[in-house]
Amino acid sequence: MVSAIILAGGRGKRMGSEISKQYIEIKGKPILYYTLKKFIDCKSIDSITLVLPEDEIEYCRREILVRYSLNIDNIVAGGKERQDSVCNGLESMINTNIVLIHDGARPFVSNKIIEQGIKFAKLYGAAAPGVTPKDTIKIKNKESFSVDTPNRENLVAIQTPQVFDFNTILECHKKIKKDNVVVTDDTMVVELYGNKVYLYDGDYTNIKVTTPEDLILAERLV
Repeated sequence: MVSAIILAGGRGKRMGSEISKQYIEIKGKPILYYTLKKFIDCKSIDSITLVLPEDEIEYCRREILVRYSLNIDNIVAGGKERQDSVCNGLESMINTNIVLIHDGARPFVSNKIIEQGIKFAKLYGAAAPGVTPKDTIKIKNKESFSVDTPNRENLVAIQTPQVFDFNTILECHKKIKKDNVVVTDDTMVVELYGNKVYLYDGDYTNIKVTTPEDLILAERLV
């Protein structure tokens, strides 16, 4: 059983938008439509859970799911932070072996990336796509002076979906909640408790639509 969690809790602050960024339209359809469609159309996905702010559930059901005839299996209310939302989604699931966790504002994920994530998670327990940064990365100190330049070949900009053995990611999320640990993504959740994450090739077009500049590229990609 392979399940997907789509996180759609972005409020669009960096976008400068009055509506949540996942509802901004590209070529006449909201960003979230394109994201959900990719997972609905993937034959390897058995179940889809959409995680939303509680005050947006009815709007999303009416304006996205019903309006565009998108059939998903479950809608779950999110939490205060991203990691709380993921945990809510995980705890709502039953009879799942592999789970994909994906950003609702990342609409251009390819079927290949989804399929490879499932394959590598089955082999290694945890996997995530990523790309080599195009720019040189610097480490700076508190005074904003450069103190180091990591080898770019050793760096990976991580994307989603991040894919896991279900029991592993659920147990690790329960542990960070108990230990009151703050994380930036789900690969960090499992790594904190001694699990390795296999990194495979993502795609530079698998962008997360976060800023107005991203919308320009999104228009072209659609």
